[in-house]
Amino acid sequence: MKLEDEIKQKIFANEYSKTAINILYTYSYIYVNIQRFLKKYGLTPEQYNVLRILRGQYPEPCSINTIQERMLNKTSNASRLVDKLVAKNLVERQQNAADRRHVDVIISKPGFQLLANLDKPISELHRHIINLSESEARFLNQLLDKLRGG
Repeated sequence: MKLEDEIKQKIFANEYSKTAINILYTYSYIYVNIQRFLKKYGLTPEQYNVLRILRGQYPEPCSINTIQERMLNKTSNASRLVDKLVAKNLVERQQNAADRRHVDVIISKPGFQLLANLDKPISELHRHIINLSESEARFLNQLLDKLRGG
């Protein structure tokens, strides 16, 4: 459905304004769909993001600062997210061997298993909500990278 119909606005200041609004609206559409899906597993999209960061770093642990730097949503509170994941037994905190003032975070076996169980359904969800051919998705990715100066 067209943006104009979705938000009931026919006129935009210019194509750049329309593009910015369209990207924000589309972000919300994607986020809400992912949020609904992950809720069934007791996760938020931000917690899922932390788990994926830790899986990518494994077997090396991550500091809270490293997690924060790699988060998709830079305004997320990585420390609070880690606390919630520790409570769910999906990650573990460890004292840093080199500096005992720092805490390292590593994904646990249950965290690995949960991600393994989610990989295929999340991939299918992405394919469903994106609703583009693979070549269209590739082209959109190129445009979005260009938009961010890449």
